Amino acid sequence: MADPILVVHGGAWAIPDDWVEPHLSGVQHASAAGWSVLARGGSALDAVEAAIVVMEDDETFDAGRGAFLTSEAHVQLDALMMDGSTLRAGGVGCVERIRNPIRAARKVLDESPHVYLVAEGAEKFAALHGIPLIDNRELIIPREIERLKEAQLAARAGKPPEFFAEHDTVGAIALDRDGRIAAATSTGGTMNKTPGRVGDSSLIGCGCYADNESAAVSTTGWGEPMMKLVLGKWACDRVAEGKPPEAAARMAIEFLERRLNGHGGLILLDPKGRYGMWHNTPRMAWAVKNAKEEKSGIRCA
Repeated sequence: MADPILVVHGGAWAIPDDWVEPHLSGVQHASAAGWSVLARGGSALDAVEAAIVVMEDDETFDAGRGAFLTSEAHVQLDALMMDGSTLRAGGVGCVERIRNPIRAARKVLDESPHVYLVAEGAEKFAALHGIPLIDNRELIIPREIERLKEAQLAARAGKPPEFFAEHDTVGAIALDRDGRIAAATSTGGTMNKTPGRVGDSSLIGCGCYADNESAAVSTTGWGEPMMKLVLGKWACDRVAEGKPPEAAARMAIEFLERRLNGHGGLILLDPKGRYGMWHNTPRMAWAVKNAKEEKSGIRCA
């Protein structure tokens, strides 16, 4: 039997001082929810799903209600989860009427022959499998309306997208007592994004990946460079080659910055229960829980 462990992140960016406490509280609550599953013998898949749902429901993060708005002032959500013991995965992209996209991703994983469903097709599939559809306005909050106005002003002033981007994507990785690892990532994408844009978070191997022969990973940050490098799988491959997760996480972020001047962070966990995290943004929110310790913080670069 393995010693279960859960690692979560709540985004990597220049988290302002007055946002530190909400981020810390959010990842702690997510960690508690995921650990409660592992502690009673539940699966790694169930644990990462439980942790992500908590953060999707928390308006602090860019996932679920309170997520960033597209250029047309809608919320479009992406999510993926993956089972490292079977390599089964399920993801959804550009969904507008699902409160918890990670729940829909789980349905795709469990009840579909496919890996990825998007937009209206994903919503219809979710509804057919018991997930209620909502009005997109239920996901929009006043804070994000003001943020969108500021971002569009910046864009008109010629600022590059990364100038006003914030990365509150959420993620979780877990190892259960049966030795199975799993990963999940959920996001609203980038602020002021073009409708229909899908980032790295819900793409297999980019922002999320799990394989019991290497590692489980969840990334956060500027998605386009991460997609070009298939960064999540790249990090897992370094673990498969024998690198400890902390070293592999650092190598991945250094590779991202060196090759494409990208920025962000990631969490990484191997089947032995060893974990690591790294980022090149000013701060990253994280939490770790196992039977022996419970830790959380706002990691500074």
